[in-house]
Amino acid sequence: MSETWTVLKVLQWTTGYLQQAGVENGRLDGELLLAAALGLDRVGLYLNYDRPMAPAELEGFREFVKRRARREPLQYILGTTEFWSLPFRVSPDVLIPRADTEILVEEALKRAGGTSTILDVGTGSGAIAVAMAHELPESQVVAVDCSPQALAVARDNAVLNGVDGRISFQEGDLFDLKSAEYDLILSNPPYIPAADIPALMPEVRDHEPRSALVGGDDGLEAYRALARQAPALLKARGWLLVEVGIGQAEEVAALLKAAALTDISVRADYAGIPRVVGGQKP
Repeated sequence: MSETWTVLKVLQWTTGYLQQAGVENGRLDGELLLAAALGLDRVGLYLNYDRPMAPAELEGFREFVKRRARREPLQYILGTTEFWSLPFRVSPDVLIPRADTEILVEEALKRAGGTSTILDVGTGSGAIAVAMAHELPESQVVAVDCSPQALAVARDNAVLNGVDGRISFQEGDLFDLKSAEYDLILSNPPYIPAADIPALMPEVRDHEPRSALVGGDDGLEAYRALARQAPALLKARGWLLVEVGIGQAEEVAALLKAAALTDISVRADYAGIPRVVGGQKP
C-alpha cells in the first residue's frame, strides 16, 4: 500500500529539506510554495492540513521544491511579489523589488507635485514608476531601461496595476539619457562593487540579473553618470533621488554636491542604514 502524503506531512518534510539546503526561512517558503501549488492561500493551507495530496499535485510541488533548494528566489518561482502594497510580476529578467526601495518612493512623494514629470532610470520591474504613477494620477512618468526583456515585464506590471496609460517606457542607457526636463529623477541603479559579487547570497549571485547588480569596480559608476547628467535633465528646483548601498551614502552625496546640486539629503531605511541620497537643482 502506497504511503499517504497529507498536506501537513508534505509541509513538514519540505521544511526540513529546504533548511538542509541552506534556505533560511524553510517553513515559510514551504508554506508559500505549497499554497501556490494547490491554489490556496495560507489560511486555506492550514484548513487542509489533513487532506491527502494527489500524485499530480505532489509532482508539481516537487518541482517547486527542487528549484527553491537550488536557491532560486521564491519570487521567481511564484512569479509574483509585492511592492508598495501593489502586486508585481517578476522574472529572472528583473531585479526583485525590495522593501528598502519603498524609502525612495516615500522621499520622492514628499518632493513631488500633483503634475510632476518623473524619470525612473533603470526601471527593471517598473516598481518605482508604477508606484509613483499609482500615487500621482496626474503625473507624467518616463521609465527607462537598457533591457527590452525588463521593459516587457515593467509594461505588464503597469497594466496589472492600471497605470499603463500614464507611463512611457523607453529603451535607453543610464550613461546616455535622452534630453528632456523633469521635476524628479529617481533611480535604484546597480551599486554592488564587482569584487563583492561572489560573496552574495546564492539567490542574488546566481539568479538575479548581473546588469542590475554590478556598479563597476567601486559600485559608483551609475551614480557618477546620473550626477553628471542630472543638471541638464532637471527643471529648476527639481530633485535627483537615488537608492544607495551600505556605506555609499557619503560618497554619493559628494558626487551630487560636485555636480552643483544643493540641499543634499540622506534618508535612512527602517534599519537605520543610510539608503536614499538626494540633491536639488538650484
